[in-house]
Amino acid sequence: MTDLEAFLQSRGEKLIRAGREKRLGSDHSITIRGGEWYDHAEQRGGNAISFLQHYYNMSFPDAVQALLGGDFKPPEREQPKPKPFTLPEANSDMRRVFAYLTKTRGIDSKILSAFAHERLLYEDAKYHNAVFVGKDEDGIARHAHVRSTNSQGKTFRINIEGSDPRYSFHHIGTNGRLLVFEAPIDLLSHISMYPQDWQSNSYVACCGTSIQPVLKTLERMPQVDTVLLCMDNDEAGQKTNRRMTKQLEAEGLTVIPQIPKMKDWNDDLLAQHQYDMQLAGP
Repeated sequence: MTDLEAFLQSRGEKLIRAGREKRLGSDHSITIRGGEWYDHAEQRGGNAISFLQHYYNMSFPDAVQALLGGDFKPPEREQPKPKPFTLPEANSDMRRVFAYLTKTRGIDSKILSAFAHERLLYEDAKYHNAVFVGKDEDGIARHAHVRSTNSQGKTFRINIEGSDPRYSFHHIGTNGRLLVFEAPIDLLSHISMYPQDWQSNSYVACCGTSIQPVLKTLERMPQVDTVLLCMDNDEAGQKTNRRMTKQLEAEGLTVIPQIPKMKDWNDDLLAQHQYDMQLAGP
């Protein structure tokens, strides 16, 4: 197997150590280990030949020749201009968002207040969407996930342009447990179901299925030794569980899958509320 790390370093590519893997200096979403690569943003990977085809846009024969020691000069890659990140303007209050998350989604109001107090959750002024904010080590907003609050019709959710995927919606605790979710509402639903001493845990919502926010949280919290993967109970979610388990166990971490009984944690929370109401009776 061609050592892709050695090949790239011999040709001037900068590689940054990330645990047992290396990250490509010019594109942090790509990790390299030996002769294999993986693009976490595009969720694809392969061997050294496919890397040259994917990253340098080389033909198969040219990639083989380069790896066998032929003349190789990396083609110039046009770097996209970074898009400025700006939070949506905040509304003067968050009544619509608060009502949607408590009444429609069943999330505990005290949990919402805690995140709102830290300016990690608010209502935008223009569309009255819920804005879930991710901050960096200095408390500066670097990521925002926006979700519509209409309970009917098509759901709108998007990460704001220019967001840094490493800093998605999260809470940094003090103990050695990190809980990982796909979406902010799942994260808040899980805390609502298991509120005891929740502030001591660390939580991260990937706002998708990329492992980048998980790795950044682990970098910030070296005391974490146990990761609970709480992805959705569907094919995509469990595929992500398996992929992340393999990567995190390679770093020496204890990984525990925690799967919701229904499709996701908000479904579980709403089902729990329904059961409690039935027990309470008329």
